[in-house]
Amino acid sequence: MFRILLVEDSPEAQKLVTSCLGQAYDLVAASTCAEATSLIRNGQYDLILLDVMLPDGDGYQLCSLIQNNESTRDIPIIFLTAKDSLPNKVMGFSLGADDYIVKPFDPLELRARVEAKLRRISRKKEASEIIQKGDIQVNIPFQRAYLLENGQKRDLGLTPIEFRLLLYFVQRLDQVLTREQLLLAVWGDDIHVSDRSIDTHVSKLRKKLSPKSDYIQSIYGTGYVFSINTQSNARAESSLSL
Repeated sequence: MFRILLVEDSPEAQKLVTSCLGQAYDLVAASTCAEATSLIRNGQYDLILLDVMLPDGDGYQLCSLIQNNESTRDIPIIFLTAKDSLPNKVMGFSLGADDYIVKPFDPLELRARVEAKLRRISRKKEASEIIQKGDIQVNIPFQRAYLLENGQKRDLGLTPIEFRLLLYFVQRLDQVLTREQLLLAVWGDDIHVSDRSIDTHVSKLRKKLSPKSDYIQSIYGTGYVFSINTQSNARAESSLSL
């Protein structure tokens, strides 16, 4: 369920927004900038509905703080305010707001705008959580990897270590990766894993990728490279045979 932060000091407005969105979303309300700042610092939100006129400051300042913080700047902000002049709207959008709704508002319009924004967020999130390189597709949330064959998806049946290896490879397409890099990325500080053990796991992963096992190639004296480019693979094979 999406989580929405409503920053609004009017009890009446809070009740109206809650009646409109409260059953469909996890709605959290704050009445001041200070309360909102604390909630944002200690929680995660998918969307912020923000009033401009607040008891201890204004929403423009809070919006600016959110946009200038690396950990919160991607949270969409919709202003919900009685300030309806063009300069106010321009100010809101210039600070990074995604939408600007003027009070009094129609609850159906508010719901429609919120749903539209969250749908876009959901599509963007889903796209970023599924990586496809060549005929290999990696689904990060489900920890699954698939081989695409003739329009069909075949589950590769990877172990947790093999999945982490493959994910690390596909996220670094055409990059030569040393065994030390793979060790730190997949096993962390486990000092009991040797280079030979890494090679064994990579070999097992390559077998499961068949007939696309050549996506992972050994680089003599260094490590491995994941490439869907046949010319790159040929160069890797040449370096291995020297």
